[in-house]
Amino acid sequence: MSAPAGISLGNWLSAPYAHWSFQHVDDFVPTAVISRGTGPVAALPAATSHLSAISVAGADGTVTTVGEVMAGTGTDGWAVCHRGSMLAEEYLDGMGANTRHLLFSVSKSLVGAVAGALHGAGAIQLDAPVTAFVPALADSGYDGATVRHLLDMRSGIAFTENYSDPGAQIHLLDQAMGWAPRTSPDAPATLRDFLLTLHPKSAHGGAFHYRSCETDVLGWICEVAGGQRMPELMSELLWSRIGAQGDATIGVDACGTGFFDGGISACLTDMIRFGSLFLRDGVSLTGQQVVPAAWIADTLDGGPDSRQAFAACPDDNEMPGGMYRNQMWFPYPGNNVVLCQGMCGQMIYVNRAAEVVAAKLSTQLDSHEPHMLDTLRAFDAMAHELAGITS
Repeated sequence: MSAPAGISLGNWLSAPYAHWSFQHVDDFVPTAVISRGTGPVAALPAATSHLSAISVAGADGTVTTVGEVMAGTGTDGWAVCHRGSMLAEEYLDGMGANTRHLLFSVSKSLVGAVAGALHGAGAIQLDAPVTAFVPALADSGYDGATVRHLLDMRSGIAFTENYSDPGAQIHLLDQAMGWAPRTSPDAPATLRDFLLTLHPKSAHGGAFHYRSCETDVLGWICEVAGGQRMPELMSELLWSRIGAQGDATIGVDACGTGFFDGGISACLTDMIRFGSLFLRDGVSLTGQQVVPAAWIADTLDGGPDSRQAFAACPDDNEMPGGMYRNQMWFPYPGNNVVLCQGMCGQMIYVNRAAEVVAAKLSTQLDSHEPHMLDTLRAFDAMAHELAGITS
């Protein structure tokens, strides 16, 4: 399918073009392949289920169904896997099983897993300053920050991610990546150049504050520590080990640097394969140890003040009692439910007690927070039903 008439760098991620562009990033901006390698595909055998009819209670007390939630939240594809069997796999509005879809900030969790693998190999020390890997950052606001601060988004960097604010740094980041038109000739022309311009706002190690630039610095550190660019590094350490169905891709800037915080595209079922690592102590469905069990345990347990830092966030995360650890979200007290999230409705959901991994790829063009909570409630309802059936 060719690009729709009228599409441009200024509108490709907004209506009415986004439905096409979320599934055709490789056809519009420069990308690099994250190879699945030559190993076997992790099997996800299908099983009979009727998950669409399961009731979902809304925040206002109204009751809908899983199917109605999916139909009403811009869904392009959704899937649910229980104990290694696929109970639901549905594609809507032209998306298919082999279609790569933009993951947006689910990409952050994939980069976090690469950092975990490098840490397990001794290549990254979590308490090391970022300048130990990238000395150029000594002249930026990241001077004094550690790798741990990046992983948990607790640096003191000044960075705003409000897309409705024309002056927000997120717009300069998009321009540096070549994903938005340049509005000033003085704007940084590459991702690394942009990161070097960031300034401090507060002391490192304080409250959690969601900043995409943290993952971009983390990706830069991974490349230095791993001695490869991210497409090859992620292929070697992650994508070739999870039994992926297909190659993934990542957007790259003019110098070939990956869009670490939100530029990866992959197919729906490979999100299930990645999420399964958090049910299996870092072991893939093909039996390979992808990230160390200790990394998974650290992610699930959090740090001694992770929840306090999350609660102190200046923004309302709508996850009371939750936390953020190693580029993963925990929406509730405890560590049973783990999320990877991306704007416009992208999600991987892991419910450890119910042994459920679910994923959703979407084209949501309004505020994504209410839809995210609707999706979370739907996945919770399915997990509860499946846990009740099998307990």
